[in-house]
Amino acid sequence: MALPSQILYPGAQQRPQATAHLAQTMSLLGLNAQELNARIEAALAENPALELLEGRHCPSCGRTLRSGASCQACTQAKAQGDEPLVFLAPTDSGFSAEGRSGEELPEDYTGAQPETLGTYVLRQIATELDPLEQEIAAHILTGLDEDGLLTFPLLEVARYHHVPLVVVEEVVQRIQQADPLGVASSSPTEALLVQLKSLGNQAPNAELCAKAIREGMTMLGKRQYAELGNLLGVSKAKAEQIADFITQNLSPYPARAHWGNLGTPNADAPSTYSRPDIAIRQQEDQRLVVEVMWPLRGLLRVNPLFQQALREAPEDKAEQWKLDLEQANLLIKCLAQRNHTIVRLMQILAVLQRHFITAGDAYLKPITRASIADELGVHESTISRAVSGKSVQLPSGKIVPLSQFFDRSLHIRTALKQIIRAETQEGKTYSDTKLARLLEQQGFAIARRTVAKYRMMENIEPAHMRKAQAA
Repeated sequence: MALPSQILYPGAQQRPQATAHLAQTMSLLGLNAQELNARIEAALAENPALELLEGRHCPSCGRTLRSGASCQACTQAKAQGDEPLVFLAPTDSGFSAEGRSGEELPEDYTGAQPETLGTYVLRQIATELDPLEQEIAAHILTGLDEDGLLTFPLLEVARYHHVPLVVVEEVVQRIQQADPLGVASSSPTEALLVQLKSLGNQAPNAELCAKAIREGMTMLGKRQYAELGNLLGVSKAKAEQIADFITQNLSPYPARAHWGNLGTPNADAPSTYSRPDIAIRQQEDQRLVVEVMWPLRGLLRVNPLFQQALREAPEDKAEQWKLDLEQANLLIKCLAQRNHTIVRLMQILAVLQRHFITAGDAYLKPITRASIADELGVHESTISRAVSGKSVQLPSGKIVPLSQFFDRSLHIRTALKQIIRAETQEGKTYSDTKLARLLEQQGFAIARRTVAKYRMMENIEPAHMRKAQAA
C-alpha cells in the first residue's frame, strides 16, 4: 500500500493510474460512513468484478469474526503500552447513536451537528457543476474557516487539480451565490460586496455602500460616521443611514447565517447524525479504544469467479471485463487508503485531545489541520476531507462532529458560558468588555469584538437583554 505522502502530493507528471488512485481516494475520504456505504452499494450493483462476502469479517485483514468480537490479530498488533488503541471495526461492533453496547444514553445526550456547511452548500450547486467542478467545490468548501471564509489562495486549488485559475474562480462564484451568500469569499470585505451585489435594485445607494465597504471598513467598525461621510461625500446623517443598511442587511461572516441568529437556529440547517462514524470508549485501565466504523456487513473483494471467467472471455467482452476488474481493484485499494488515513488521524487526535475526550469541552487543546497534516506528512486538504461530515461518539455517549476536535475557540466559549451562568448567582450582568477582562484573568486574552462573536455562536444575548430577562 502506498504511503499517504506518496499519493497525496500529486506531481505534474503522474501516471493516469496514480492520478485515478489519488482522485478516488480523496473522493472516498470525504464521505461519512452512510455515504460510503451508498457509494460501495452502487459499485457492487454496477461492477460484476466486485463481490460482498457475507458474514462478519475484520475489515482490515478479512478474518472471520464472532458476533460482537473485534479482530484480536489486528488489535493486538496495534497494542503498544498505554497508547490509544485505534482500529477499523465492523459496523455491528456494539456502538451506535442509540447507545453504547446496548446501554441507555445519558439524559444530557444530544445528537451532533456535523461539519455540514460545506455539504449544505455543495448540495445546492452540485447539479450545476460537472464532476471535476464538483471536486474543486468540495476542495474549497472543506477548507473554509469557522466564519465561512477561504483559508488558502485559489491558485493552490488550481495547481492541485491541474486546471486554469479561471475555472476555480468560476466555481467560487457559484459557491458565493449559494446560501449563505458570500461563503468562500477571501475576506469579510469581499463577502459584503457579494451580498450587496445580490440585492440588486433592492439596495439603496448601492454605489455608496460599495465604496463604504471597500474603503471605509474601519470607519464602519468604529461608527465614525462623520469621517465616513467625508469619504463618501455625504452628510453624517446620510453616512449613518448607509452604515445602518450595511449592518442590518449584510454579514461579513457568512457562516453565521448557517449557525442562525441569536436564539433562532437556521431551520434549513442539515439534520443531526443518527450514527457515529467513530466510537471512543475508555477501558477500566483508562486506556482509550477508538473504533473507526466500517459500514458494510461483509467483506468487499474481487469476485474470484469473475477473475477465472476473464481468462476465457469472449473477444467482444474481454476489454470491458478487464476494465471492470481494474476498477474493482482500484476501489478496494482506495478504500484501504481511506481507512488507513482516518485510523492514523485518530491515533494522533486521541493522544492530543485525550483530556477533551474524557473530561469535556473546557479541556480542548487548540490544534490546526495544518499541524496534523505536517505530522502525518500529507496535504492539509487531506485532513480537511478526512474530518468533513464525520461524527465521533465520546466515552460519555455524546456524539460530536469530528471537526470539533479542531475548534480552537471551544474551550474559550465554554469558559465564557460558565462566567455568564454565574451572573445569576452573583446578581450581575457583564458587558462584553467586562467579559473580555474576566476571560483574560483565566488566561484567554481576546478582544471585546471576539467576545461578541463567541456570544453569537453560543446564542447568548447581549448584556442589556440578559439584564432585562433577569429583572
